[in-house]
Amino acid sequence: MKTFLTSLVMGFWGALAVFVSTALGWHTWVLFIAWVSYYLFGKNLKSSANSFLVILLGILMGVVIRLGAGWLVPIIGKVGFPLTVFVCIAVLNYIAQIKLLGNLPGWFLGLIIFFGAHPTMKPLPILELLIPVIAGFAFAILNDTGVKFIHHYNLTKEKN
Repeated sequence: MKTFLTSLVMGFWGALAVFVSTALGWHTWVLFIAWVSYYLFGKNLKSSANSFLVILLGILMGVVIRLGAGWLVPIIGKVGFPLTVFVCIAVLNYIAQIKLLGNLPGWFLGLIIFFGAHPTMKPLPILELLIPVIAGFAFAILNDTGVKFIHHYNLTKEKN
């Protein structure tokens, strides 16, 4: 019964996440990247906040790469893009030495979100990427809370 109830909870939150993101025109895959990040990087508020921070910084690094490449490509040609990537990723290795910013997979998830979504280089489209990221963490927390409730309820029930 516990597996059945857990499946219902997970299915409900997954379906609701897809419905909401589709209805609101969000990138559903961005929402699920954040959802998975909640589970990959620790299922608590502190690790979620840290994961959100580095995903956000990864998105900003994507902006820096696009701007840097946009500046360099007219000067040195197509090599300007990989050169910008090289410099940014090399610098990231040093930034990651700071404990709070050391989650390298989170940085790369932010880069994936930025380059996968192809936002126009204006503040609003870039900031709009944060909405499904926040929603993804929220749905993951709701899902995890529901599953924990079922497990707690079943343990309490088994003791009685």
